[in-house]
Amino acid sequence: MSARLAGRAALLTGAGGGIGHAVAEAYLEAGAQCVLSDLGDPAPAAAASLERHREAATWISCDITDRGQIENLVDQTSSRLGRIDILFNNAGVFDMAPLLDSDEAMYERLFDVNVKGMFFTMQAVARSMVEAGTGGKIINVASQAGRRGEALVSHYCATKAAVISYTQSAALALAPHHINVNGIAPGVIDTPMWDTVDGLFARYEDKPVGQKRREVGDAVPLGRMGQPADLAGAAVFLASADSDYITAQTLNVDGGNWMS
Repeated sequence: MSARLAGRAALLTGAGGGIGHAVAEAYLEAGAQCVLSDLGDPAPAAAASLERHREAATWISCDITDRGQIENLVDQTSSRLGRIDILFNNAGVFDMAPLLDSDEAMYERLFDVNVKGMFFTMQAVARSMVEAGTGGKIINVASQAGRRGEALVSHYCATKAAVISYTQSAALALAPHHINVNGIAPGVIDTPMWDTVDGLFARYEDKPVGQKRREVGDAVPLGRMGQPADLAGAAVFLASADSDYITAQTLNVDGGNWMS
């Protein structure tokens, strides 16, 4: 991936850990100048990346449920990097409950981050790209959960289906401006979030802690859960000139879990 993104300016949300951190590392190694963003101060892994790439990486804290903070993030990123060529729109949260027990607070939190925050971050960056007039690449992070329903995960599935739909609509709206909009739908990825996910499945499916994690890994056709770094190649590809004739697509990176 060396130098594939040389001279490009990238904004990555949800970059504090997991997939966001792995992709940030890949973008930096590929030569991009990057602004990394997440809630609060950088976690240790992100802080180490910022130190290792201190000439190319900057951290800006942002709560994407607040449109004022989104606008500030985009303005600061444009000011520091000169423009935004790439958005890796990754910030997201997970929760689950039986359908009959799911409450309004869970619904609002998931849709505020995964849909509202995703959309208005994309919109703000797209406006910046249109004003710059140099095109760009937007990559929205969906999920295999957005391809289907799940009895215990109804709100999360719906939010990620919305990400896929908004990706398609935005791609059509922004094509005249030479802005490619695509998505990535990860499968089961072994991130810190899975500690929470596994615990919730243990609670609602009456399983020992760790059993669901093993089951989902064993069910993947390639035989294992994914690692955050497994997303890096797709994320670099969709941000690079190699994907110039690809738009409105959501690429499954899931070890074969979903076929389309």
